[in-house]
Amino acid sequence: MTEMSLSEELQWRGFVNQTTITDLTILDRDKPAFYHGFDASADSLTVGNLAGTMFDKVFMRHGCKAVILAGGATSLIGDPGGKVSERQLQDEETISNNVSKVASQLTKIYAGHDFTLVNNLDWTKDLSVLHFLRDIGKHFSMTPLVQRDFIARRLGEDGSGISYTEFSYTLLQGLDFQHLYDKYGVTLQIGSSDQWGNCLSGIDLIRRTRNAEVHVLTQPLVINKATGVKFGKSEGGAVWLDTAKTSPTQFYQFWVNIDDGEVEGHLKVYTELGRQEIEEIMSTHKLDPKKRYAQKRLAQEVTKIVHGDEQMHVAEQLTRVLINEISVGDMTELEIDEMRNELSSTKAEVGNSLVDVIVRCGLASSNSEARQLINNNAIYINNKAIVNQIIQNTDFQNGRLLIRKGKVFKNTALVELS
Repeated sequence: MTEMSLSEELQWRGFVNQTTITDLTILDRDKPAFYHGFDASADSLTVGNLAGTMFDKVFMRHGCKAVILAGGATSLIGDPGGKVSERQLQDEETISNNVSKVASQLTKIYAGHDFTLVNNLDWTKDLSVLHFLRDIGKHFSMTPLVQRDFIARRLGEDGSGISYTEFSYTLLQGLDFQHLYDKYGVTLQIGSSDQWGNCLSGIDLIRRTRNAEVHVLTQPLVINKATGVKFGKSEGGAVWLDTAKTSPTQFYQFWVNIDDGEVEGHLKVYTELGRQEIEEIMSTHKLDPKKRYAQKRLAQEVTKIVHGDEQMHVAEQLTRVLINEISVGDMTELEIDEMRNELSSTKAEVGNSLVDVIVRCGLASSNSEARQLINNNAIYINNKAIVNQIIQNTDFQNGRLLIRKGKVFKNTALVELS
């Protein structure tokens, strides 16, 4: 593709929402040092957070100094933004563990790029109350603070109210910006649009205490158009980057199932593919949308970024088996090992009762439930409706078979020949 400037790429990928910068081309000339903070209220990032890391990587690719902040202190307080009621406070040990795990994920995602990872607990843990009130609090007027959307909603007639603890969060975020301005020369804070009000605190504080101009740039929240909620949230919960919470195959399949109307936008946000390549992907996809070519490319690219090439390949192969593109008998031992981690599994012999095998592999809780599933034609062996209620030699493919309950691929079990 033709090389784009930083400002052009940010706009093309859809990363520009609100900003205090009057002319984004200033970024092309100044290459500002920036910081982006990540919450540590959970021990893993989600695909919603992943959009923020891809925002960061655009700046990194264009040579901007990156400071990535883990919220070891602010996560102890709790961000009131986007919340209708008070957060449940977590203890220091939990937050510390979360910071460590999130930092590990960030390091993997940013591989190949230079960045500085910091923890705001380092400069706030010894901060005295008097210092905070005299040197930070005195620079903030209450009037604009209570008028900020997320605070005004909590204080309104139908709001749940807000404690001083959560109210002080925005001041702590301002302090972060001031500290990073002083120590690393950071002049730009980036974040998601729901952080706009908090980001303004740093601008005001630095203007008053350092007589300097700094800026903020936020990206739009990625919203699932079908549900209207933050991207990555579903009925089953969030889609996590931690393999213990969302397996690489589940992660890969999440992207394969993206709607046609959203896939191009996600290719821009969640991959580092260039304009020409994404245009070519979409042109190929539109020739036969049922093949889900764009979704598969999206799934490949994002899974590689988060889990690496090898896990991406395994996840892709497992998915192809589950949708009957390839046979379970053609899988390598490494792929079968991963399948045992992904699916419930058991061993069986030719002649075993199908009812017994269904119960043993956890697709039914009792023999009567298993029989009901069989009678309702809800059981498939190797993606085909069953013919016999006894395991046949021909059911095995290289000593393996798959049993599925219903149409949902996650309700699949691996059965290996004893």
